Amino acid sequence: MAKFEVVMPKLGESIIEATITKWLKSPGDTIEEDDPIVEIATDKVDSEIPSPVEGKMIQVLFNEGDVVAVGKIIAIIETDPDAAVEVAEAAPAAKSEEKAAEEIVASVPASTEEISSNSERFYSPLVKNIAKTEGISQAELDKIQGSGKDGRLTKDDLMAYLKTRTAAPAAASATQAAAPQSAPAAPAQKVQAPQVIAGSSDEIVEMDRMRKLIADHMVMSKQVSPHVTSFIEVDVTNIVKWRDKIKDEFQQREKEKITFTPIFIEAAAHALRTYPGVNASVDGYKVILRKNINIGMAAALPNGNLIVPVIKNADQKNLVGLAKDVNHLASKARANKLDPDDISGGTFTITNLGTFGSITGSPIINQPQVAILGIGVIKKKPAVLETADGDVIAIRHMMILSLSYDHRVVDGALGGMYLQKMQQLLESFDVNRTV
Repeated sequence: MAKFEVVMPKLGESIIEATITKWLKSPGDTIEEDDPIVEIATDKVDSEIPSPVEGKMIQVLFNEGDVVAVGKIIAIIETDPDAAVEVAEAAPAAKSEEKAAEEIVASVPASTEEISSNSERFYSPLVKNIAKTEGISQAELDKIQGSGKDGRLTKDDLMAYLKTRTAAPAAASATQAAAPQSAPAAPAQKVQAPQVIAGSSDEIVEMDRMRKLIADHMVMSKQVSPHVTSFIEVDVTNIVKWRDKIKDEFQQREKEKITFTPIFIEAAAHALRTYPGVNASVDGYKVILRKNINIGMAAALPNGNLIVPVIKNADQKNLVGLAKDVNHLASKARANKLDPDDISGGTFTITNLGTFGSITGSPIINQPQVAILGIGVIKKKPAVLETADGDVIAIRHMMILSLSYDHRVVDGALGGMYLQKMQQLLESFDVNRTV
């Protein structure tokens, strides 16, 4: 009988390992082609791996909970005698159990020191990023005891170490050593969450894996980036009238609905071309101006969690193309069928706060980006209009845009100019535009 070796697939850009969370097939089980055989989890997305062949599972090479590098053989399937022996990379199935937010574990290091051990010990990208952010030197990292396979250091090991760590971060120590000798500096103080005690009638709900990732990502973002939020009010009456006029014809012709989202994405992409400093990332004291404009759109999942699918090269697409992309990605998100590439590579994010009636808000930056745009609800309001015959009060469709930005590299002037450009683009929308 021929043997087929199933390997850990590459699940997206920058992902080099995954955790086996559950074997769906056991040795001795008969397998059809495309049957899911194992569930795996990465820092960004959870997936099932389908079998590329039919046959019988004869061996699994890793246990549940093991962290496996991309390209490693994880299982062996006995196939038809006429099948050739081969090693193939199984593509992840479309179905996913949970998804983490766009770039949920990406972080901006507080230190520019590269974490790369001279020993043979392996560190995941997430562990490296946490170590950089916390100022942990390579020597210090190598001394931390790991609970993973073969002593591998896991995120939980590192977080537990940080809770008991009393010495100042290595980066701070280096700075103190270079400073003039005076009074010794006090150790850096770690912020501790208050102890919370549940009452006898309280219900305790354990966070699911995705919510834990989101929580960690949000805390990290606030620690890494000094957040500032600016607001601007926009008259979108022309856009509302235009959409009401063309939406039925558009759906009949394109078999797609047109929402306000692609219109806002089009304007956001145009404004990013004008102000590229908002389409950027920070690496230590270096600013990376992104060439591509890849706009993530925060979407709510059926379980209440959030995911950020990304529209790649949004500035190169017309309104029809953007509408199709928005609808397609939103549909995949609702069905839990987003692929890893669907949520990777974002350079700027939009979140629609108005979906649930919010007037405005100050969203948290999706690291490693430097800004996120919040879209408030569109409401009819009395507004003052300047006319040739003088000022008049009229009922207009108004909304508030908010821009949260990283004040290390985006100051109030740049943030304000970006919002002003958005206002100009939306208020000058052509009511006679054809699509």
